[in-house]
Amino acid sequence: ISPNPGKWPYSLPSPDKTYGPMYTFHLGSRPCVVLSGYQVLKEALIDKAEEFSGRGDFPAVQMWSKGNGIVYGTGERWRQLRRFAIGTLKNFGMGKRSMEQRIKEEAQFLVAEFRKTQGQPFDPTFFLSCAGSNIICSLVFGERFEYTDEAFLTLLDLINKQSFSLLPQLLFVFPNIMKWVPGPHQRIYANYLKLAKFVGERLEMNRQSLDPNSPRDFIDCFLIKIQQEKGNPSSHFNEDTMAKTTVNLFFAGTETVSSTLRYGLLILLRHPEVEEKLHEEIERVIGDNRAPCMDDRSQMPYTDAVIHEMQRYANIVPMGVPHTVTRDIEFRGYSLPKDLNVIPLLCTSQSDPTQFRNPNTFDPTHFLDEAGRFRKREAFLAFSAGKRVCLGEGLANMEMFLFLTTILQNFRLKALMDPAAIDLTPESTGLGSIPRPYQFCLLPQ
Repeated sequence: ISPNPGKWPYSLPSPDKTYGPMYTFHLGSRPCVVLSGYQVLKEALIDKAEEFSGRGDFPAVQMWSKGNGIVYGTGERWRQLRRFAIGTLKNFGMGKRSMEQRIKEEAQFLVAEFRKTQGQPFDPTFFLSCAGSNIICSLVFGERFEYTDEAFLTLLDLINKQSFSLLPQLLFVFPNIMKWVPGPHQRIYANYLKLAKFVGERLEMNRQSLDPNSPRDFIDCFLIKIQQEKGNPSSHFNEDTMAKTTVNLFFAGTETVSSTLRYGLLILLRHPEVEEKLHEEIERVIGDNRAPCMDDRSQMPYTDAVIHEMQRYANIVPMGVPHTVTRDIEFRGYSLPKDLNVIPLLCTSQSDPTQFRNPNTFDPTHFLDEAGRFRKREAFLAFSAGKRVCLGEGLANMEMFLFLTTILQNFRLKALMDPAAIDLTPESTGLGSIPRPYQFCLLPQ
């Protein structure tokens, strides 16, 4: 199989029609097993979570991370980092400066920028990227940046170049060839180093002003942990791990949320009847005298359903980050050797016709029961599943809810064409799927 670089992973054979829900293909000399459909993904990622918890070989990242960091790490080092990160993120969800408050504040900055468009056509990409990145900056560095800050804009540019580039994909498919071939893909490593330099400068600033009794952000917590583990020979907490974990958080938490929001706004332009129902629920539950808060979500089942359907339909990350098998196992009648690369096609669970009535249609009722109450769907794997489930799922859902409701509380969307003519076909770039560039108007209410 030679996947079309511009359409990966959609160019992989249709699993049900061609080879079934599980098949092998080769990336150069490396065999990879593809898993597709909700049932097979559940059996692997959830029922055999430990056996499929290894991290697959991703050359575009491994050339820099060397198996370090929270996303691409493996073994005991990864387990230590994940436990620490989960605990730290949980702690930052409490107290006076909770993540909810930070997101609510950023949502108001975003609305202020949108007001400056004065109802004229514009592309929301830049503003949404700034808002999403600032949440991660607030979590990691303890502060947000103005949308005109030069260092912040440099960071955004680097993240954007790496997140949805075709170049990592080429390295993934042909690693032993591409690493020796001159060309723009060689910039991947250089861009990682630039990101690491930016993070390193911030680490030093935190170190100089660190108060062990009052950590301000993720970096402070990591610095304190390094000191606590200093005499432990089995500890994996060091400055290299801290830098790579911080970069991982930026990649995992910036473009995914902003791209889903951008796709979500385009979907609402295509479906004005959905937008109208959202306005009605926002007016009924929140009104216009206060900002939305997370306590509102339980009273807003339609909004919750729309957000989940946006994530399902958009499929921003259609292919999960590659896994490996941690030991020799038998799975569905096949012998899978240790360290075999496994590609979970998460998009095939999101579009599984046995799980979703209208998988190729945007339909919020996929997440509503007959009484109009929100209902979870086990086949909803936008954040993967099992031991490698995205640890930022709660944060991402908080951002989606607060950003979307705050935008719609303040504005109505206006398309520049007949809504029926709006094309929702994604633009496949690298290993991600994003909406095609578009403009629209925001009319203040």
